[in-house]
Amino acid sequence: MSAAIQDVLMLFGDSITQGAWTPGLLGHGEQLTHVYARKMDVLNRGLSGYNTDWATPVLKKALATRQEQEYVPKVRLLTIWFGANDACLPPSPQYVPLKKFASNLRDWVDLVHSPKSEYYSPDTRIILITPSPVNTYQRRADLESREPPRLLDRDFETTRRYAEAVKDVAREKGVACTDVWTAFWEAAGKNEPALEKFMYDGLHPNAEGYKVTYDALVETIKQSYPEVHFDSLPETFPPWLALSEQSD
Repeated sequence: MSAAIQDVLMLFGDSITQGAWTPGLLGHGEQLTHVYARKMDVLNRGLSGYNTDWATPVLKKALATRQEQEYVPKVRLLTIWFGANDACLPPSPQYVPLKKFASNLRDWVDLVHSPKSEYYSPDTRIILITPSPVNTYQRRADLESREPPRLLDRDFETTRRYAEAVKDVAREKGVACTDVWTAFWEAAGKNEPALEKFMYDGLHPNAEGYKVTYDALVETIKQSYPEVHFDSLPETFPPWLALSEQSD
């Protein structure tokens, strides 16, 4: 077991978070790991296929209780990125009704920020991330090409409503929000078919999509929590040149 020498930036989400270290995609997880090197450890807590119902017990396992926090690295920044699966069309087993989805997000924020919570961590800053738009043209083609072919499982407007719910919860709870939905939509010129530039299957980001994600997330950190922006944090250990000068 490694010693608790650095605080933590935890990325909690679905497959889009889990895949943020995929070789060749330059995902936001990989890029954050680079810019926070020797400043904070970036943890991948992505869960491919999960919705917020299924992820709730996992979050409780991923976070330290009050009693445990004394002995483990502190989570100084927690990003929460769900909605892509919750917004599936029923009868998909991944579907979570919109009100329940929003309620789950509220519960997660309270899990960290409520003094009544077993996992209370007032110094943990939270960023809620909206789901990105779905390119139904690209998604339908991808699903129909499979063996056996599958029906379209997501809808553009439905996912937009889930993105709006994320922003509403962030405002209500007083935490930051990265509006990836709008970032993608504007990057595509507000043209759904043009979203294919940023996704490889109509749902998951490609390298261009992850660049949009990373840029939007870093801007949120800079504006909402500048004290934990990578440019504001000192390196954990002194630079080698300082050690060299000390030995002279």
